[in-house]
Amino acid sequence: MTSPIGNNVLNSVNGGGNAGLGPRQSQELRESFMTLLITQLQNQDPLNPMENAEMTSQLAQINTVSGIEQLNETLDGITSQIDAGQQLQASALIGKGVMVPGNRVLLQTDDEGNAHTTPFGVELAAPADNVTATIVNDSGQVINRYELGAVDAGVHSFSWDGETSDGEIAAPGAYRVRIEATQGEDPVSVDALHYAVVGGVTPSDNGVRLDLGGVYGQVGLDDVKQIL
Repeated sequence: MTSPIGNNVLNSVNGGGNAGLGPRQSQELRESFMTLLITQLQNQDPLNPMENAEMTSQLAQINTVSGIEQLNETLDGITSQIDAGQQLQASALIGKGVMVPGNRVLLQTDDEGNAHTTPFGVELAAPADNVTATIVNDSGQVINRYELGAVDAGVHSFSWDGETSDGEIAAPGAYRVRIEATQGEDPVSVDALHYAVVGGVTPSDNGVRLDLGGVYGQVGLDDVKQIL
């Protein structure tokens, strides 16, 4: 009985080992495999020919290569469609306000002295019976402190009235918010969120990025916690 084609050839054809094969190498190995198989059939012992099951097994292994390459091409096509869908989804956010991780709050006043502030938000990992927001300036000085009360788990947005603890309108500029949350006496994990407007969309190797301007930079779609 003739011996089957060596496993080293089969492993090479099927991309065995640590390094994969390029399309050209794979094609060359498949051609070598078929040449060896035909030669083996031509020179086999007529009284002890190759078993059908053995031949079928070897043909199945070489066909596996073509199947894997076709699967890879299909997956590449699906990935391209997903990327295009994400870009289309992201482009719909241009011009919209979003809440993303951060703690910046901006304050402006109009000609009549009224305060206008950007929203801030919280993302709670679990319900909290007491959430506190502290507004501080760039020097860390406390401007005002607010008890937000009980807040459910998830994402919630709030707004600062722009007032200091003395009831005066704070100076226009950038401030930061510190969030603390507790359930009873136990702290609750919480992340601060700030507001930004999506100005553009940029494709990248790491997926679609949202351009939030020079101050906030770029973020991914997964960073958007709420759309306002």
